[in-house]
Amino acid sequence: MTETSENIDESEKKAEETLDPWLDELTPRQIVAQLDRYIVGQNDAKRAVAIAVRNRWRRQQAPEDIRDEIMPNNIIMIGPTGVGKTEIARRLARISGAPFVKVEATKFTEVGYVGRDVESMIRDLVDRGINMVRTEREEDVMPLAQDRTEERLLDLLLPRPEDLPASPPLPVAKDGEQARTFVVGQGGITEATSETDREAQERYRRTREKLKKLLQDEKLEDREVEVEISQQGFPLLEMMNPMQGGEGTDINFGEMLQDMLPKKSKRRQMKVSEARRVLLDEELKKLVDMDDVINEALDRTENSGMIFIDELDKIVGEKSQSGPDVSREGVQRDLLPIVEGSTVQTRYGYVRTDHILFLATGAFQTVKPSDLIPELQGRFPIRVELSSLGEKDFVKIMTEPENALTKQYKALVAADGGELEFTEDGIAEIARIAFLANEKMENIGARRLHTVMTTLLDEFLFDLPDIADTKIVCDKAMVSDRLEKVVEDEDLRKYIL
Repeated sequence: MTETSENIDESEKKAEETLDPWLDELTPRQIVAQLDRYIVGQNDAKRAVAIAVRNRWRRQQAPEDIRDEIMPNNIIMIGPTGVGKTEIARRLARISGAPFVKVEATKFTEVGYVGRDVESMIRDLVDRGINMVRTEREEDVMPLAQDRTEERLLDLLLPRPEDLPASPPLPVAKDGEQARTFVVGQGGITEATSETDREAQERYRRTREKLKKLLQDEKLEDREVEVEISQQGFPLLEMMNPMQGGEGTDINFGEMLQDMLPKKSKRRQMKVSEARRVLLDEELKKLVDMDDVINEALDRTENSGMIFIDELDKIVGEKSQSGPDVSREGVQRDLLPIVEGSTVQTRYGYVRTDHILFLATGAFQTVKPSDLIPELQGRFPIRVELSSLGEKDFVKIMTEPENALTKQYKALVAADGGELEFTEDGIAEIARIAFLANEKMENIGARRLHTVMTTLLDEFLFDLPDIADTKIVCDKAMVSDRLEKVVEDEDLRKYIL
């Protein structure tokens, strides 16, 4: 292995372990190497997105007087369905640790009509960034929160007797002196002269230590305790929030009123396992500073956020059309200021979109990228065409990626105690049938492999729990026997594959 390969492997491992949100140690070549672990081919698209993401880090290292002038190079990825466009964007966001949101262009409508407005994608991105930063902050304070949760559970399992005052740390006796014990009572800190007090304190301490050990060993999970929890919400205020799928206002009036109204609490009986989750959540909320989370999330959204706009070709109308088209050119014109750079009001503050990276994809089979309005074309200066997948590509997809389909099905069969084996000629036959089905019907790319594999293993997966310890060998003869009739019969092929 060359030194460069060793460096790439080390960087991959480090990125996988730390998920560095700023990609400060991954070069474009290493980003492509990360994408190669899950996506077959499409090297041009991988190179383009790797350079675009690395440029985000380069911009942050530039002098302040030029930093704001460096704009992201937005990309349009062109290619038929099932060739890896969405997977590239999804994996890219995962390895970069940047706020990322995927939207469908067809869900947006022109301003003034019922539906989602284009600014909602920025609000969704901010929400994703806040969730990401809050999760990171919670991981930092998790050990402390777990300790506090454990102490609160011990207080519930073993309440301190009312006649037993809490004692401060016992003083260490000096040579020739007898150790003294102090207790905290209503009259303040006093010395415990009674032997009974000292024995009660010691007995309580020993019992608490035993319970703590049982609690840590999860031997008290089914014991019930009474927990006081805060009221999560009010039905009337929930009705004030926007309906799911609709578009709400920039200000959440329900949240505002809940903050103004007095907090309500109630007592509930629950098992220790459930109480642990409830109390841990409360402790995390106390330890995490949400103002700091919001500030960090807004900064990360503006400087590292990525928005993936799928099905961009569906909002492109043909030139021959006349009259207003709500779902097409109007959406493009509303999308233009967001991509160009504007300020969007969210419930957490204003967000500038100047440096958000936009990745758009589309099949562009009936229309062309040049059919977009000229202003929007200029905001996507980089265009990459993804190639259709062939028979050899299907073989690679089934064997090379870390999440290959064959590996997934082996894990599913192993869960029921069975064993699944794919031979080389069997994989080649599956790839041939999938490619043939794409040629004779609509080309849906690598997604055809899912339909073929489901049809191939349907009977085995159904009967597997009743025939445990069974070994299934998918060779060429077995694949041909089960699928050849389906492929040759046009009616079966249309409805099954």
